Amino acid sequence: MQGLFFKKNYLAGMTNNVFAFDDLRSFSKEVFLKMGCDEYDASLASDVLVSADIRGIDSHGIARLSGYVRLWEAKRINARAAIKILHETPSTATVDGDSGLGLVVAPKAMSIAIEKAKQVGTGWVGVQNSNHFGIAAYHAMMALENDMIGICMTNASPLVAPTFSVERLLGTNPICVAIPAGEEPPFIADMATTTAANGKLEILQRKNGLAPLGWIQTKEGKPSTDPHELKIGGALLPLGGDRDHGSHKGYALGAIVDIFSAVLSGANYGPWVPPFPAYVPMPENMPGKGIGHFFGAMRIDAFRPASDFKKHMDQWIQRFKSAKTAEGFEKVIIPGEPESEMERERKEKGIPLLGPVVDDLSFLAEKFNLPSILAAV
Repeated sequence: MQGLFFKKNYLAGMTNNVFAFDDLRSFSKEVFLKMGCDEYDASLASDVLVSADIRGIDSHGIARLSGYVRLWEAKRINARAAIKILHETPSTATVDGDSGLGLVVAPKAMSIAIEKAKQVGTGWVGVQNSNHFGIAAYHAMMALENDMIGICMTNASPLVAPTFSVERLLGTNPICVAIPAGEEPPFIADMATTTAANGKLEILQRKNGLAPLGWIQTKEGKPSTDPHELKIGGALLPLGGDRDHGSHKGYALGAIVDIFSAVLSGANYGPWVPPFPAYVPMPENMPGKGIGHFFGAMRIDAFRPASDFKKHMDQWIQRFKSAKTAEGFEKVIIPGEPESEMERERKEKGIPLLGPVVDDLSFLAEKFNLPSILAAV
């Protein structure tokens, strides 16, 4: 590595640490190499990780890097994982991730789904024995360049109470669907099945902010705005927040993700999913192996000519974007549009990180004897 990775800028009267995408990616890669990843896997992991920051999903980006290091130190991540197919048919496969970085296991599994789709029209891959895989959109979007629809989901640490419960039995369990268009940007629906992802609570904790009502509940099942609630026995809430606002539907979606990702693949599910924080004890009597994922790739020309489909997707997008808005709103937003706009902005202006995240990166630089990560402009 050459020189210093990061620079400090001052914006809008506040101290902000603003970094270039390539610098964050380079630093992440060096950390993954220090963990023992080979060159290819370190590059892949850093691409996946920092893709979250460039798209504005700060909760799943480089802020998680120190968490992966701690999991590796706890011997829960195998930096030299030998990923293998346990079972397959022409259109399906079950993959064992060998306790590898989910940032590496997931794109490799999605590649298998894409290759199967090239051969027979669709490809479906379940994964066991993996770890947290970053943002779902990265993996689903891999299908786009092949004129395919990409589908991705994963289960996660049990932090979510089903509707009417105080027990934490599900994860935030995201779903992502990536659909190509022609002239328009692709349709990218990437969402947790909770009202908010846990990473957003972590951001609020760093900012000393309050959570909106409907995100979390106390250990007694009462509404709360304290972003630290999970540390004292509280729980995240399914999408909808409460029964009157449809939380039973969010609960059902989270359950579907859990079953597709883990019951189908042989990973752990429900309350037995391994926790992301390395200091949290592993569950007892675990029924499966590691965290589970599920990937799908669907070749558009298995249904109709891709050019026709993309032309109509453009029309679909344009019609929705031109929808008449309610008073006080500027436009209807297409799923993936805010992230696409954020990516353009951050490529030009850089990626801002909160002070505690920069502190974590400084600690990692010192820990692994890497160059200083912060230099004042």
